[in-house]
This record gives sequence, C-alpha cells and structure tokens, in this order.
Amino acid sequence: MADYAKSVLGFDGTVLLEERSRTTWENVTNVIPLIEDVDRVKIVSQPAHALKARAYLRRQRPDLAKRLVPADDYRLGEWLIVKPLLALYGLWTLRGLEDDERKNSL
Repeated sequence: MADYAKSVLGFDGTVLLEERSRTTWENVTNVIPLIEDVDRVKIVSQPAHALKARAYLRRQRPDLAKRLVPADDYRLGEWLIVKPLLALYGLWTLRGLEDDERKNSL
C-alpha cells in the first residue's frame, strides 16, 4: 500500500511500516504506538480485511477508533479474477466478529 500511495497516488508524506505482525490483531496492536497522536486514522486494505482491522481497533482502543475516517476499500474492477475467492475467505475470517462489529460504519 505504501508503494501504491507513493507511485500511483503521488503521496509524498511520511510512511511508517509495521512489518513484525503475523495476524491482523497483532498488526493493529503494533501500529497503535504509531497512530496515538494522529488526528485521523484510515485503514486501507482488501474490504473484509479492513473491516476486521477496524473492528479490532475498536476492541483494543475505542478512543483511537473514534478517529477512523472512510477509506476507498472497493474500486470497480480491482482484483477482478480473484475477488470471489478473497470475498469467501474474508467472510470466513469475519465469522468471529460480533453483529455490531460487522457494520462498516465509522
């Protein structure tokens, strides 16, 4: 995503990468120190993964979750061939979320 932001979107700001995590839960935990002082939090990923990460942030740090802003999770035609497989996998991984956490609202 950092490469995409820089090369395609022309982002020239600071990018911090968290590369130790093995799970989404760990990723959210490990980025908290990096985002504690920001005004806005945007989680950008494949739609099901981003939804899960937002839910995990709400569980771990509701105060930071209040700073979540919308992200463009879905773009028409993106990942067209593998999208059905990613959707099925995403639904399977979301099975542990509570009903109110499945909402995509911020």
